[in-house]
Amino acid sequence: MTSPAGGLAATHAPTASIVNGLLLMLLAMLVAPLIDTFSKLATDTTSPTMITAGRFVFQAIFMLPIVIWHGLWRSFSWRMSTFHAIRAALITVGMICFVATLAVMEVADAVAIFFVEPMILTVLSSIFLKEVVGWRRYTACGVGFLGAMIIIQPSFVDIGFVALLPIATAFCVAVFALMTRALARHENPWAMQFQMALWGIPISAALLAIGSGSGIAFMAPSTPDVTTVAWLVGVGFFATLSGVLAVYAYRVAPASILAPIQYFEIVSATLFGWLIFGDFPDGTKWLGIAIVVGSGLYIIWRERRAASKPVTTADPVVTP
Repeated sequence: MTSPAGGLAATHAPTASIVNGLLLMLLAMLVAPLIDTFSKLATDTTSPTMITAGRFVFQAIFMLPIVIWHGLWRSFSWRMSTFHAIRAALITVGMICFVATLAVMEVADAVAIFFVEPMILTVLSSIFLKEVVGWRRYTACGVGFLGAMIIIQPSFVDIGFVALLPIATAFCVAVFALMTRALARHENPWAMQFQMALWGIPISAALLAIGSGSGIAFMAPSTPDVTTVAWLVGVGFFATLSGVLAVYAYRVAPASILAPIQYFEIVSATLFGWLIFGDFPDGTKWLGIAIVVGSGLYIIWRERRAASKPVTTADPVVTP
């Protein structure tokens, strides 16, 4: 699951810029499932909370040169720290849930279920941001959840309630996206990403301390071996890379054009799952994936039609 990346999207981007933006977003979505792939590899030797902590540590390390080079640390505000801490807590919980699922579920299935997030975001936006959402989008949300249930059903029989955890991740990320949407109007997206990682480290450390004292397996600390460290470096590196690509994609192309490309992640997740783990969705799961993708694309289309003015600020890209 990648960290959200937002930036200013071009209102009237030239054709060449739009093409560049589409290519950058395609690369971001090709890279994004590698975060989940490395996370799944690491679950053989360490807990989901350790993997989450490792992601934040290495993501902060990889982003530090960008923050220093552009002097973004000057924009850090203690006044906004509470909001960044809440955002980090949401992403921490969401990632722990998602990684716990990856330990027992195919990557493509978990990613597909997670993509109910735009539907949850639509409902939450109508409740908390008072955005007008018509019956068509509400219906699409319901159909999308039905698609997720089709994917979940066979996994639920095999692994129980763990199969529902990607929905918990989607809810956490949707609330995170609402906060990011509001904060992005006043703060640099790179500074927001870096502060999220900084707050994620102590939050994860606190959970690991609780796990050490309580014996809760999914929060258990451990001393990673060399191989596990390599997996964690991969998680942090590809989280940073996909975020970088998405930020620059949004800077040269409108968000409304780029949004459908996010669903390419399901294709790349399926490819990596097949190549690395030998997993491939069956016919029933492909039906559920098609329903989720179709519902999400319909919601995006309706939002574009309902927009009363050109989009000037990109929503965050959040992918598991």
